[in-house]
Amino acid sequence: MHEAIGESVNFIHLDAINIIYLFIVGFVGGLVSGFIGSGGAFVLTPAMMSMGVPGIVAVASNMCHKFPKSLVGAVKRARYGQVDVKLGIILGISAEAGVLYGAHIQENIKKSFGDAGSNLYVSLAFVVVLGIVGSFVLWDAWKSYRTRNDGGGEKVSRLALWVQSINIPWTMIYFKSLNAKVSVLFTIPLGFATGMLAATIAVGGFIGVPSMIYVLGAPSLMASATELVIAFVMGLGGTFKFALSGLVDIRLAMIILAGSLFGIQLGAIGTTYVKPFMIKMVMGVIMVIVLFSRALMVPVYLAQLKLIHPLGDGMVKILKTASFGIMAFALIIGVFIILRAMWHGRRAEQEIVYNEALKHGKV
Repeated sequence: MHEAIGESVNFIHLDAINIIYLFIVGFVGGLVSGFIGSGGAFVLTPAMMSMGVPGIVAVASNMCHKFPKSLVGAVKRARYGQVDVKLGIILGISAEAGVLYGAHIQENIKKSFGDAGSNLYVSLAFVVVLGIVGSFVLWDAWKSYRTRNDGGGEKVSRLALWVQSINIPWTMIYFKSLNAKVSVLFTIPLGFATGMLAATIAVGGFIGVPSMIYVLGAPSLMASATELVIAFVMGLGGTFKFALSGLVDIRLAMIILAGSLFGIQLGAIGTTYVKPFMIKMVMGVIMVIVLFSRALMVPVYLAQLKLIHPLGDGMVKILKTASFGIMAFALIIGVFIILRAMWHGRRAEQEIVYNEALKHGKV
């Protein structure tokens, strides 16, 4: 059971259907990434696992495609003034330490329990994190929507106000996105946790984005954009770490990257036309749907590890098919919500421009 990782990994066969599927998944992941700044990995990792890619390979390959894609998205959104580079780099440094430690844990699980253990670890992490973060983000999106209707704007949380009020000598740094100074003693654990989660399930944005919004006090638009800087730093170091163990399937990474480079630019443009609550809504809805996709596969992995009674072939096929179907549904819903929000946002902006022109007699 304690075998060399590199010798025990079998990369999946890629035919035309799988290649097209991966390209589409990459496009959707890029679209989501550019729109909410999470890296889109919470879509990509389960999507790869649903086609038979071992969990640790899906995570490693995901991180490989992440850093060039995140760089493109960060540059694109920086042009709109949405990126806090200083905050991204400082969080990214401590996140890198978390990535290296998390990758070490992943490799040990793979050595001890094989693909089934790795798949179970990744899937359970998804279910727990998606359930907690997804529910909270949806609840907060609803609050933000109601606040918007009442004429208010996006407000800084009480926790963030407290964090900004703490003055620890020699550790304070000013961040433009917060319009305040914050001690690096708060950013270091947040960054490390982000990196740990990224190495575990390739989704650091689940911690990175909410922590910047609710703990540090960054606007959701700038938090989602700044996360792309952190994702670039984490992806670069994580790829190197996993590649040393032969866990990166460069074929998967390149196909997904090709699709995501198209999607991320469209998603980044979409953020200029929508309200902050819509970014949270998209993130929450996709999280909750993907949660069910991964949860259905948990009994399969438990049975493979002989932790529960064996499942019949028919039941395993049903669970795998249902998991794949729900994953596909999540992709479709995500694209629909984003494109619909962009369409309505664009129309609203055009109406404002037209009314202004009409007001000044230019029409």
